[in-house]
Amino acid sequence: MRSKITWSACGLLAFVCTALQLEAQRGARGGAVQGAPTVGFPAQQRPPGDAAMIARGKTLYEIHCRLCHGADLRGGEQGGSNLLRSAITLNDQSGELLQPVIREGRKNPGLPSMPANDLSTEDIRAIAEYIHSVLAMGQRQGGPPPGPPVELNVLVGDVSAGRLYFEAKCMSCHSATGDLRGIGSRFANPIQLQNTWVAGGAGGGRGGGATPVTATVTLRSGQKFEGRVIRSDEFIIALALEDGTSRSFRRDGDVPKVEIHNPREGHLKLLPAYTDKDIHDVTAYLVTLK
Repeated sequence: MRSKITWSACGLLAFVCTALQLEAQRGARGGAVQGAPTVGFPAQQRPPGDAAMIARGKTLYEIHCRLCHGADLRGGEQGGSNLLRSAITLNDQSGELLQPVIREGRKNPGLPSMPANDLSTEDIRAIAEYIHSVLAMGQRQGGPPPGPPVELNVLVGDVSAGRLYFEAKCMSCHSATGDLRGIGSRFANPIQLQNTWVAGGAGGGRGGGATPVTATVTLRSGQKFEGRVIRSDEFIIALALEDGTSRSFRRDGDVPKVEIHNPREGHLKLLPAYTDKDIHDVTAYLVTLK
C-alpha cells in the first residue's frame, strides 16, 4: 500500500512540475499576440523582428554560418544541421538558446564539429532574428507558397462552344431551362461552379443533385430488393431499404444479380474525355444561365 501511495505522489508531483513549467513558458512569451495559440514551437508564435536587424543578421549568417548550414538553412557543404528543423532554433526567442551553442561550439558523435565563435550578444541576436524570419515564411505541409494569393480566372472559354457541347453531351439529363435554370446565380465564384458541375453536382437532373446511388439485387428465386447502397464490393453489397431496415447480400461472382444505379454515371463516363477547352467552354456557358 505504501508503495502505491509513493508512486501516486511521484506522479502528482511530476504533473504539477510540468504544469508549472508550461505556465512559465507562457509567461516568457508575454510579447505574443493576445489570443494566439499556445501550442507548437515558441519561435513560430513570436512577433516579427526588426527589418534592419534581420538584414544585419543575414549578412552575419552568410559570413559565419552559411558554409555549414547552407544558404537555405537546410544544411551546407560542411554537413551542418538543418536549422529549419532544429529544436534549438524552433524554441529560441531572441538568441538566448543560440548564444551558448555559437560561443561554445558543439561536438556531436558522427557529425562535423562546430567550432566556438566569439560573436557579441547583439551579433548572435541578429543572426537569430534572421533565422526566425526565414522560419516565419514556412508553410504547413501542403500550404501555398509565400506571397499574395493567386487569383485564378476560369472564365476563359467560348460561350457558344460551351452551349453546343452542353446540347450534345448534357441535355439527355439536364436542361438549361429546368434543373440548371439560374445556375449562374447560385455560385458567386466561377471556380466553385466549375468544380461542382465537373463532379456531377450542379443540378437536380439524373446526372446531379443529391440523389444517392441505389441498387437492385435479384436473388436466384427472383425476389428483388431495392435501396440505397451502403456498401458494395466484390464480396458483399449492403442496402438501406425503404422501410428503414438494411440488408446485406454475400456476392459470389454474378450471384445474386446486382444492378447499380448511379445518377452521376454520365459524368463519370465523360471525365476521361473532357479537355481543358471543354471544361472552360461549358463553364463560360453555365455562368450565363442567370
